[in-house]
Amino acid sequence: MTDNEDRANDEAADPVVGLLLAAGGGRRLGGRPKALLEHRGQPLVEHAVAALRAAGCARVHVVLGARADDVRARAALDGCVLVDNPEWEQGMGSSLRAGLASLAGTRSGTRAGAALVSLVDQPGIGAPAMARVRSGYRDERSLVSAAYAGVRGHPVLLGAAHWAGVAATATGDRGARAYLTEHEAEIALVECGDVARPYDIDTEADLIHLEP
Repeated sequence: MTDNEDRANDEAADPVVGLLLAAGGGRRLGGRPKALLEHRGQPLVEHAVAALRAAGCARVHVVLGARADDVRARAALDGCVLVDNPEWEQGMGSSLRAGLASLAGTRSGTRAGAALVSLVDQPGIGAPAMARVRSGYRDERSLVSAAYAGVRGHPVLLGAAHWAGVAATATGDRGARAYLTEHEAEIALVECGDVARPYDIDTEADLIHLEP
């Protein structure tokens, strides 16, 4: 059986595929790519991939950008679909577009029913929160988001019926925000404040959240 056949079988069995956005260059962190920051003895990108898999995503697509070759060399990402985003400096929106394109079949040869979108710089959001959001999948029209004290956050599950609309509005660092705001009434919110901490690793001060 070929790799593409294996991948197709995995995604047919589990239509929710993890999509990790890990392309950021860490401009406010002295140019250190966020994917390679260490947390609990491993790069953040490995930590995030493990969380998506523990949440039940058999397949994980990882969007790389800043120092992508170094990330490939230093991080154990076996079994992941690695997606290069040459436009990563334009912001998270470009990475979301690249990731959704890979899931839609332009790169992987298969089509998923939904993407569970996670950010590499949020290590406080682990498998329990991801699994809760993933469990909200019903079909390709699903829109599900984690909430923290009622406020929408990550991860977000985007059913495939929404990908074209998300991609059309994903610019700069807004990601799916504009699309989700427009479709607020369709989003199923899943409270995750009891199992996750939604901080970002953006500045030197935020590095306090990383554990040895």
